[in-house]
Amino acid sequence: MLILNCPYCGVDAEETELAAGGEAHLKRFGPGSSEDEFHDYLFMRENPKGVHFERWRHSNGCGKWFHAARCTQTLEVFGTYSAQTTEPPKEIREAISAKRPGWAWREYE
Repeated sequence: MLILNCPYCGVDAEETELAAGGEAHLKRFGPGSSEDEFHDYLFMRENPKGVHFERWRHSNGCGKWFHAARCTQTLEVFGTYSAQTTEPPKEIREAISAKRPGWAWREYE
C-alpha cells in the first residue's frame, strides 16, 4: 500500500486517506493561449515508468494539496513537499539521483 507523509500536518497517510490529483508541475494555459497550448495542457500528461511527480490531497485529514515524488514501478516514495512550489526541492532531486543514476525528468536534472 502507498503511504505518503502530509508535509502540512505530518501524518503518514495511507492512499485510502488521500485523493490523487494527477501530474505535478504543469504549466497552465488559459485565456490568450493558442489552441495547441490549451490542448496540451488539458490532455497531454507524462506517464513514466519510474520516477514521477504527482499532486495529492489529504482528503481525510487536513484537506490540503501537496506534491509527492515516487516511483510508479515500486511505489518507493522519495519525499513529499508543498504544492506551492514551482519545481521539486533540491534535496528530493538529489535523493532520486542518488538511487537512480542518470535519472532525468523534464528540465529537472
